[in-house]
Formats: sequence, structure tokens, C-alpha cells
Amino acid sequence: MRKSVIILEAGPRVPRWKIVENYRNRPNKLDYNAPYPDQPWAPKSSGGPYADDYLQNVGPFTLKPGMLRLVGGTTWHYAGAAWRYIPNDFKIRTLYGVGRDWPIDYDDLEPWYQLAEEAMGVSGSETDDQSGQGGAPFPPRSKPYPMPMRPWTHYTKRLSETFTAAGHHFIDEPNSTNSQPYDGRPACSGNNNCMPICPIGALYSGEVHAYKAERAGAKLLENSVAWKLEKGAGGKIVAVHYKSPEGKSTRITAKYFIVAAHGVETPKLLLMSEVANSSDQVGRNLMDHTGIALNMLTKEALWPGQGPVQQSGIFDRRDGEHRRQYAAIKHSPRNGIANQLVTEPLLEEGLMGSELDRCIRHDAARFVEISTTFEILPLPQNRITLSPKKDAIGLPKPQIYYDVDDYFRTAVDVAKQDYQRFVKLFEAKLLDDDSGPQNRDHIMGSDPADSVVDGDCRTHDHPNLFLATTGVIPASGVINPTLTGAALALRAADVIRREI
Repeated sequence: MRKSVIILEAGPRVPRWKIVENYRNRPNKLDYNAPYPDQPWAPKSSGGPYADDYLQNVGPFTLKPGMLRLVGGTTWHYAGAAWRYIPNDFKIRTLYGVGRDWPIDYDDLEPWYQLAEEAMGVSGSETDDQSGQGGAPFPPRSKPYPMPMRPWTHYTKRLSETFTAAGHHFIDEPNSTNSQPYDGRPACSGNNNCMPICPIGALYSGEVHAYKAERAGAKLLENSVAWKLEKGAGGKIVAVHYKSPEGKSTRITAKYFIVAAHGVETPKLLLMSEVANSSDQVGRNLMDHTGIALNMLTKEALWPGQGPVQQSGIFDRRDGEHRRQYAAIKHSPRNGIANQLVTEPLLEEGLMGSELDRCIRHDAARFVEISTTFEILPLPQNRITLSPKKDAIGLPKPQIYYDVDDYFRTAVDVAKQDYQRFVKLFEAKLLDDDSGPQNRDHIMGSDPADSVVDGDCRTHDHPNLFLATTGVIPASGVINPTLTGAALALRAADVIRREI
């Protein structure tokens, strides 16, 4: 039986060619938010006149997640990492005495991981132990990846050879970039600007399924900012109210409601509506993949900047008893063109002309950036609330308090020891070892007293309100949560389908 579905999108529709054009015309190629629209009624998180004053940080740590508001959302400019959580990530309180356990386990989610990989188009290695222990293929899978892993570039091969010879667990990154034509999208052609925009659409992004839904009969309303969920009898939500760019409010009724509005806008909507918060946990337990980075110039010319911007990871510390004392750690080599990064310091040194050109070529061929992320524990004081400041259509701006704890700080010290070894391993010149997402703040749990949603992503307080967002994830782990968010959304959609 056909269902009637309405999708509200706060931002506009933007064609891919327009974003590519914006990117080409901007001198700063490192601001991944800049090519995207920044509307007064739907500001992004940074990189625009409305965005720069949108997120109100009041804590000791300034948090600016790379949030976009347009059809397709923030997946327009992610690097495509499509990791699964491993079984131990679901029970870190039981195993390691920290954080929170999930109300479901890996086996509950595995079939939905597989469906998410097939829907998005994920390529990956069938032989890697993704726990970082150097064992058999892990975690368990019901089927192979939809596509074979992408061929490694010379840069990634040389990193792998060097790190592996030194005893590190260097593995392939499963990714939603096509290694072959898939679902009407071409194979990756190596443009090397997955962030901020894949120019040919080989990298999956959310507008793919937004437009599939529209072709299947869903009604997609862009520039429609949801601002109120209306409660009715029996704890059910009976309507959603949305505003136009001019501030006009419209009311829509429905049987079921799904909020999929990033880790910032989801709690903002729930708090404005005064729903789903009997536990006082909406907006709390904010977790971001906070991290640092190592920048170095290697002795050998490795030639980064060909192919996808991410291909691999060093997973020595993803899991193990150390998680009792300090956070899990993931080191991710970035495979980006380094011209801008190496040119700026050379200009500061006063280099010009042919010598500048020679040094750019030399340094860009040897520049290695390793981005390091850490597992963050759910701390209730880290939260999103409503700021007294209002946006252009009269809605509260999000207010953020965020800080890190000793579990994180101890892991940073360990990571910097790794950095020292990496510099020696590559006979490199250290440039920087302290530069430095996916928020979670409407947490999943079995107890309505200390969580917002159950294992099906259904809010405890409202039987017909679901949250399809990575914000429900109760334990951040150390991997990108995008695939897990998709798997949870598919699982929730199946519950709704059966009930309707």
C-alpha cells in the first residue's frame, strides 16, 4: 500500500554544478563549508555571514561541526568513510567500565549495516581486521561489500609498506566512493576534492535518496524550517509546524514523525517544542570526534593528492584494555593536494619566483597530514541548549557548551608519542603536531529515565516520533558514524513500515 510522505528541508536545492563552480571560484580551497549556501533562515555552521554568528559557543572548547543545510545535508562534503562499529563498541561500560552500553548489540544492527552499504554503495577490503588487532577479517559480515576496495595510490601504498614494516596495523578505509559504476553513479576518477564536493557524483551524498524518495512519490519541501512538534492525546505528536524564509508558519499533520536534523538542529527542535525530554537528556552528552593532527615533510617524495582524499587508517589503538584508562585512537592519513598548505609558510619566509616554485613542488610531494580522532565519552554537561539570541526568522540559535576530560587528554599524550615515532619512521621534518566530525546529544538507551530514544530510535515519550540521526549513538567509538546513522535509520523505517 502506498504511503504519503512529506520531507521538510530547511535549506534550498542546489545542483552539483553550482557547488563545483563555487569551489573553483574561491581562493581558499581548505574551507569545506564555503562553497555551500548560507541562508538567513537556515545558516550553516561556519563559512558565511549568517553562519559565523549562528552557533553560540559558551564553553572552554569552541565547537564548529561542519554542518550544512540544503537538500542532501552535510554528506555533500564528507570524505565518504563508511566504517561499522565493532561488537565491543556496543558494550564499553560492561567491558571497560567507561561510557554507556548500547541497548542493542552488533548482531541486531548487522543486517541493517549491510542494507545501508548496499543503498549508499560502499567499497572495502574483505580481509582487514578493523579492530586493529591484526587478526582474521572483522567485524563479522553477512555478505561481501557491494563493491571491491578502491585501488590504493602510490602514496597509500608507500605509507602502508612503511607503517606495516614497523608493526603498525595499517588497513583500508571502507568508503562510499564508487570503485566501479554503481546505482547510476560513475566510478571515482581521482579528482581528489571529495571534500568539499565530488564533481562527478561518484561519492554518495544524501541528496541521492532525497531525490529517489521524491521520484517515488514523496513531497519534498525545501526552504521549510521545522520549528515546532505539536503534542496531542496519548503522548503522540500530531503535527509539525514549519516556517518559510519570510517567517510564515504552516502546520502539517501526520501519523508518524521522523526528525533527521544533524546533532545540532535535532535537539534544538526538540527543545523548542518541549518534547521527548522527560529524562532531561535532550541536548546533553554531546560527543564530537575531537582530534589533533600531525603535519610533516618526509624525506621521500610520496606524492599525495591523487585519488580519494581518504583511503586508509592506522588502527593499533581502536580497541583493547587501554580503553579503561584512555580513549580509543584512530590515525587517518589524509591524501589531499598540499599546495596551499605548503605555500603559505613559504610566502611567510619571503620566497618568490623560481625558488618559491621549486620549494612548492618539493614540499607538496612530501607533505603528510595524519588526522587523529579520539573516542569521546558522554558527559551530561556537554550540551546544546537554546540561546537567547534569535536568527532571522525569530528562532533561538543553538548554544553549545563543550569540553574534554582526562580520558581524552591522556589519549592525546599517547597519540603524540605515536607522532614522534611516525616522524622518525619517515625521517621527516615536523611541521605541527597539535592542529585540531557528527555530534551525539539525544542519546539512545533502554531506560527512559536517562535516555531519549530506545533501540529502535523511537522516543520514549512519544510512540510516533523517531530520531533518525547519529545523535542517538550512546558511545562514540573512534570511527565516522555516517554508516551507523544510515543503518539505524533503515531499522527505524522498518519498524514504522510494519506498524503503519
